[in-house]
Amino acid sequence: MPPTPPTVSDDQSTLLTSDDPQLAANKKLVYDMYRIVLQGGHADRAKEFIREDYIQHNPNVPSGRAALENYVRATRPERPLKDVLELPLVTILAERDMVTMAFVRPEKDAHGNTYYSTWFDMFRIEDGKIAEHWDPMLKSDAPIDPNDKKID
Repeated sequence: MPPTPPTVSDDQSTLLTSDDPQLAANKKLVYDMYRIVLQGGHADRAKEFIREDYIQHNPNVPSGRAALENYVRATRPERPLKDVLELPLVTILAERDMVTMAFVRPEKDAHGNTYYSTWFDMFRIEDGKIAEHWDPMLKSDAPIDPNDKKID
């Protein structure tokens, strides 16, 4: 029996809503940064979303906005911007100054068979910009373009 991927959002715009206007703004900030900088590869636009003193907890990327811009330039091409994320987005959660995004991540096992995992990115917002980031990347992981992790 083939593996079944987790359910993804049919309408990403509904994930950006909140009864709290500040949480909705935080979700939109993170979503647009992911769409423009990480998916679109537009590293030059990072300053619109990310603080210069950005703290990075991915062990393969130094802290600082400039380091993130360099990582984006080195790991993905600049692409035309899309209105939605092409990665299979499960949900966006916001609480206090934190926003977490969860994505389905297709992988291959040692036999070349597809299985599904989940990738999480968590961001802390400060003064209307992203100030800090966490993800499950390991130091032993090769640099990646997450846009290669779409479901076929």
